[in-house]
Amino acid sequence: MRPRIVLRKWIAASCLLLLGCVCASAQATAPCGGDFGTWLQGVKTEAAAQGISQRAIQSGLGGITPDPAVIAHDHAQGVFRQSFEQFSGRMIPPRLARGAKMLAQYGPTFSKIEQQFGVPGAVIVAIWGLETDYGAGNGNFATIRSLVSLAYDCRRPDKFRGEIFAALKIVDRGDMAPADMHGAWAGEIGQTQFLPSSYLKFAVDYDGNGRRDLIHSVPDVLASTANYLKGYGWQRGQPWGEGTPNFQVLLLWNASQVYTKTVAAFAQQLSGGQ
Repeated sequence: MRPRIVLRKWIAASCLLLLGCVCASAQATAPCGGDFGTWLQGVKTEAAAQGISQRAIQSGLGGITPDPAVIAHDHAQGVFRQSFEQFSGRMIPPRLARGAKMLAQYGPTFSKIEQQFGVPGAVIVAIWGLETDYGAGNGNFATIRSLVSLAYDCRRPDKFRGEIFAALKIVDRGDMAPADMHGAWAGEIGQTQFLPSSYLKFAVDYDGNGRRDLIHSVPDVLASTANYLKGYGWQRGQPWGEGTPNFQVLLLWNASQVYTKTVAAFAQQLSGGQ
């Protein structure tokens, strides 16, 4: 066989091998919106590569399917158009009396939290009340299914793909089983609505039972919320009104100016206007 023919055959074989590797890689990281089974297998492969156990992967992703209701919610989102006066007037008055009761009921816990994290109880209660009405409205969507649906849908795939892995890591470390992970349609969990990546980073076991439970344990919820704010630079003993560094920290909780001004105003009223 002439050398040129041998060379051509070697190049062709190399190209086929390279193409096979590319196809395998593409299958492992299949983009959103294609064949769901192929895409899901790519998620499982990536989860395993991140060190997540097969037990957590199978319990979290086994038999899962996209949820059309989650996609419908996501696509129906509109621009937030309420003014601060409208939003705060609708949200604060119905929650103010109960917020004051919560502040008193968990007074010793809030004192301990402020000493440790530097965040006043009034700020935490304001967030707690606005997010879920003090745990009354955590949401009933299956968290991992919601995240899978949003990652597969292609509108914000990278954001939610990462949240899938964070949720599986929460399962892996023993904080919650997938069946217990229910919350908002966009994947937030617990009484102050942490995305799994924030849950993984900031959740605190404050009741000492060995698990970080932001659905059922009020001490864990309150301390974890304070830990989140501290983690983003909350300044102990400083005001939190608009224009302050602490207001900027609150904006990292929720980027909406109207929402954040409402949190600040609510906390101000709970603290007696100080």
